[in-house]
Amino acid sequence: MQARRLDQRDEQWFTGMYAAHYPDIIRYGIRRLADLDASTELAQEVFEVAWRRRSEVPDNSLPWLYGVARRLLANRWRARRTHPPVDSLADAGVIQATDASEPTSIAGIADLHAAMARLSEIDREILRLVGWEQLTVAEAAIVLGSTRTAAKVRLHRARRRLAALLTMSVPTTAPLPATARG
Repeated sequence: MQARRLDQRDEQWFTGMYAAHYPDIIRYGIRRLADLDASTELAQEVFEVAWRRRSEVPDNSLPWLYGVARRLLANRWRARRTHPPVDSLADAGVIQATDASEPTSIAGIADLHAAMARLSEIDREILRLVGWEQLTVAEAAIVLGSTRTAAKVRLHRARRRLAALLTMSVPTTAPLPATARG
C-alpha cells in the first residue's frame, strides 16, 4: 500500500513539473535545433530521464532539466560527428524583438547571427542560457556543471567576445550618390 501512495506522489510531482516546464524545454530545443519535431523529441527524452532519475531532481528543477537537454544534444552531435547547427535567424525571440520593416533591424539580426556563429559553443551556450532561457548565473552554472564563479567568468568573457565581434562587423553607411536621391 505504501508503494502505491509513493507512486501517486511521484506521478503528481512529475505531472506538475512537466506542466510547468515542458514549454521551456520545447523553446530550449527550438532555439538550438530550429525544428519543432526534433525539439518535441528532445523534450520527451528530457522528461523520460527526469522520471527515471526523479530522486535526483532538485526542487528548482528547470536548470537541472536544461542540463539534461544540453547533455542529450551533445550526445546527438557527438554521435553524428558534426558540429551543432548554427542558430536559426528565425528564432522567435530575436525576430519578435525587431521591426522587420527596418533594414537596420534585419542587418542587426544578421550581424548578431554571424557574431554568435563565430563564438565557441560554450560561449554561445552561456549567452543563450542567460539571455534566452533567462536563467541566473547560478542556474546556468547548474546546467553547465560548473561553479557559479566559473559561469560568471564565462558569461563575462562571452559577452566581451560577442561585443568585440559585433563592433568588428558594424557596417559603415555611406550616403547615397546625388543621382540616386531622386
